[in-house]
Amino acid sequence: MRRLLVVFGAGALGGLVNSLVVWLFGFYDINQSLGVEITPALTPDWLYPRVVWGGLWGFLFLLPMLRSRMLAQSFVLSLFPTIVQLLVVFPYQMGVGIAGFQLGLLTPVLVVFFNWVWALTAAVALRLGR
Repeated sequence: MRRLLVVFGAGALGGLVNSLVVWLFGFYDINQSLGVEITPALTPDWLYPRVVWGGLWGFLFLLPMLRSRMLAQSFVLSLFPTIVQLLVVFPYQMGVGIAGFQLGLLTPVLVVFFNWVWALTAAVALRLGR
């Protein structure tokens, strides 16, 4: 039970850091300079589900995968939410097409980066929490 709580907490922290990075990229027009229209408002309605989903995705850290290689592990695990975002959330929930290309051609690159931020934050939190 303790391990479940720890990975959920690490994933939720990753979700918070990921959300702040996404918001900062929008706030400072980094996304726009790359031709990507992702500019979220930092509101509880936007932030809360992202933190909870980050916690749920944290359960991926229970998989026995590349545990001794934090950078590789975080990148591989970040691909799971990335695939869901690109192939399910963007086309079916947001209506911006497969991979979110309607938001800009570099949208998939940013999604990979933002999800890697989530996974790396969670991995570091898990390492520090030992």
